Amino acid sequence: MAEIRLENVQKYFGAVHVIREVSLTVKDREFCVLLGPSGCGKTTTLRAIAGLEEVSEGRILINGKPVQNLHASDRDIAFVFQLYALYPHLTVFENLAFPLRATRIPDAEVRKSVTSVAESIGITHLLKLRPGALSGGDMQRVAIGRALVRRPKALLMDEPIGALDAKLREQMRTELKRLHLENGSTSIYVTHDQVEAMSLADTVVVMHDGVLQQVGSPSDVYLRPANLFVAQFIGSPVMNIADAQLRDEAGKASVLVHGAAFEVPREVLAAVSSRQVKDMALGIRPEGVLISHEETAGARSVSVHLIQPYGPFDIVDLNVGSQTLRARTPSGFASGKGQQVWARLDTTQAHFFDKSSGVSLGLRLG
Repeated sequence: MAEIRLENVQKYFGAVHVIREVSLTVKDREFCVLLGPSGCGKTTTLRAIAGLEEVSEGRILINGKPVQNLHASDRDIAFVFQLYALYPHLTVFENLAFPLRATRIPDAEVRKSVTSVAESIGITHLLKLRPGALSGGDMQRVAIGRALVRRPKALLMDEPIGALDAKLREQMRTELKRLHLENGSTSIYVTHDQVEAMSLADTVVVMHDGVLQQVGSPSDVYLRPANLFVAQFIGSPVMNIADAQLRDEAGKASVLVHGAAFEVPREVLAAVSSRQVKDMALGIRPEGVLISHEETAGARSVSVHLIQPYGPFDIVDLNVGSQTLRARTPSGFASGKGQQVWARLDTTQAHFFDKSSGVSLGLRLG
């Protein structure tokens, strides 16, 4: 397998700066997911690693060897496209065998390799069919199998299950993770879907406007977002973000959110003042907004604005001043719009950001 390293990689399309000084190391046998919105540069980065795009500056190394000047065919990397790119006139067996036959592998070895891969991805019963007779999920399995059959150093995947329906996507996520673990391959996967990223990745690389925003484990990017972009891109529903001002009145510390004061530990005051932040934003995920039917210490009265049932839980929008604050509650907890409840913030789940730079202040109270 392979370690893949990018060193200060940049890519221009004319005057458009698509990748901006990207430096990244993908460890041997790691499953790395490039996550970001459309146009952020993640697919261009993937294609540059594969050799399908030339980089404008910087180096790409595979197992320590610079490859940025090598043709794609000389990098020993397999690529799975979003659209299956199967040969419609060939059977599944011949589609799988094509990369091996192209390198003049003996027929006996071709048959052995194709049979082994077909068994591992569960498509043995499809080997005699042509792509036109397959479902979308089966075609994607064939495309992945064709990439795996020659045992490449690394497997690159560009939104391979994006065209499938929700149930098939869930099945294929499980299948992709299983295949990665069984084959021990170095995998780089591109998606804009955070559910795919969080469920598949060993390491998540969040990109925006060609810049790496944060690199870390799924729990790192969810629990410790580096900036406002990551905080709002990761998580569903998205994190509550609000302008915030700290107060110190009558020996009690509070944070003013949408004109409403919520109590916070006093150490927040000292921590924020030491950073000399002029404009601050508070971020808290819906599960960090705690609501109850009865008054509790540090809670304030708010009204229910909207309820979104998700089955095992509800997402409840609360009127706070002229804005709303989103909370996650047990299913059926709130009865309807206008209901009065009590809300407080779980400050162990609160994040504080410098609004001018968007960077997290790194305050963790839990």
